Amino acid sequence: MKTYNIRLFLLLALIFIESAIIFGQTNTVGLLFNDSTNSFKGYTLFSPLKSKNTYLINMDGMLIRSWTSGYTPGQSVMLLPDGSILRPATVTAGNPFVQGGVAGRVEKYDWNGNLTWSFNHYGTTYTTHHDIEYMPNGNILCIAFEKKTLSEAAAAGRNITGANYTEVWSEKIIEVHPEGSSGGTIVWEWHIWDHLVQDYDPTKANYGNVALNPGLFDINFGDKKADWLHMNAIRYNPLRDEIMVSVHATHEILIIDHSTTTQQAAGHTGGNRGKGGDILYRWGNPIAYKSGTAADQKLFSQHDARWIESGYPGAGNILIFNNGTNRPGGAYSSIEEIVPPIGPDSLYIKTSGSAFGPSAPVWSYAAQPSSSFYSVNISGATRMLNGNTLICEGTSGRFFEVAPAGQTVWTYINPVGPSGPVTQGQTPVENIVFKIYRYAPDYSGLAGRDLTPLGPIELYPSGIQVDESSSDGFEHFQNYPNPFSRFTKISFLLRREEKVTLKVYNTLGQECITLYSGILGSGTHSFDWDAGQFNSGIFFCSLQRGDKMSIMKLICIK
Repeated sequence: MKTYNIRLFLLLALIFIESAIIFGQTNTVGLLFNDSTNSFKGYTLFSPLKSKNTYLINMDGMLIRSWTSGYTPGQSVMLLPDGSILRPATVTAGNPFVQGGVAGRVEKYDWNGNLTWSFNHYGTTYTTHHDIEYMPNGNILCIAFEKKTLSEAAAAGRNITGANYTEVWSEKIIEVHPEGSSGGTIVWEWHIWDHLVQDYDPTKANYGNVALNPGLFDINFGDKKADWLHMNAIRYNPLRDEIMVSVHATHEILIIDHSTTTQQAAGHTGGNRGKGGDILYRWGNPIAYKSGTAADQKLFSQHDARWIESGYPGAGNILIFNNGTNRPGGAYSSIEEIVPPIGPDSLYIKTSGSAFGPSAPVWSYAAQPSSSFYSVNISGATRMLNGNTLICEGTSGRFFEVAPAGQTVWTYINPVGPSGPVTQGQTPVENIVFKIYRYAPDYSGLAGRDLTPLGPIELYPSGIQVDESSSDGFEHFQNYPNPFSRFTKISFLLRREEKVTLKVYNTLGQECITLYSGILGSGTHSFDWDAGQFNSGIFFCSLQRGDKMSIMKLICIK
């Protein structure tokens, strides 16, 4: 016992010397701010792009649930009404597509983390990528690249003169009906290759007047490379039976009719709108269909276009994360909410010779100064039931919620990068996130679930880890909040049933309290400590199992 006390004292002394550095540190990850009066209460779901884990957190930034896949995301994730998560997954082995955003696979995990369904869709000429959409009938919409040869592109009217690429990646949408534990049937599909126009070569297919055919896509507009269009988002509107996609390379969103058969979707007639698979509405860059100038461009490399859901403020409007790359006047991001022009016949209104409206958003958000909010790619925004907007600044891993007037009411920084969670106070690296969702407490997918907080995802300075060699030893030994004013929660993970002793000491090595001493089973364990009888200062928590021990700093500021 004497040897143990000397050892403990030396450890406490060493930790105390380096504690002054941490005592006044500013939090760099996790929850940074929560105006609980004005933020929308719920649970936020996200998948860091450099991690195989998906996380669900509460408003305090506490982990509620996590799921682990064998793949990094490809790239979105959503919580379904049955409590499962649905996520695209990035398949690299055997998938010849290497462009960012490539997926190739869709996975479903139940609440307990079990893989219950998967669907692969990739090959030498096709692969799913970026985003998916869960439909009310249980089917899943996916966007997918499909390769075309340069000769095919030239035959369709594309100008390939001087091309420094060897193929063209077109886009398609598939609707998958899940079957069994793996696999599914494609029950509907649409190909943009069936809806082209070009005014380059009258001897080739699709020749016509681009400006007079806004329902068709100019094959000579877009990036001059293989990844010519780069769709990055897909959404379904069940009230109108329509699909919306975001086309990154042309800086616009497109809406098509889903009420068609696959055969009708390949043509120009049929469906509820009578236009087959032609584009019903497009917005963001009328230059793409020769109905405007550079001054008319509204979107700049946008992501995450979505309809605002029924029952939400602005229902039926479209919300878009406008990344702002190469925006005139400087690069900055903004959120745009537009009201699509719909006539009494339910068709989208367009005056001949002009662009689709509206000419301006009905609501928008940009930071002050504008340069303080900028994500060059990825990212997203969703409307909350209270009228707030939840924003994911993807490249920085920053999630924040703004009220309609623009004030920030909640901020969280993703602490997870390629090497896992970082320690509080460190600057995260590559903590990028594609987009996020928040679910209200009464969402059906959360009904009956254990929503007990498991502690923060980020790590907290733990002084000296005495035993790091044992794979079945202590993990995630941390406390939250830290610093704290009176109450803090101490948690750790055991790999197997053990006898443990958990104590708190002051800086003199004097015991303040024994929080627990006895047998604990495998799993995560949490203990609350009330430091109300103590003054501000540094304390140390020791966690002992046999001759193995870990020490952690506790910082109390009153």
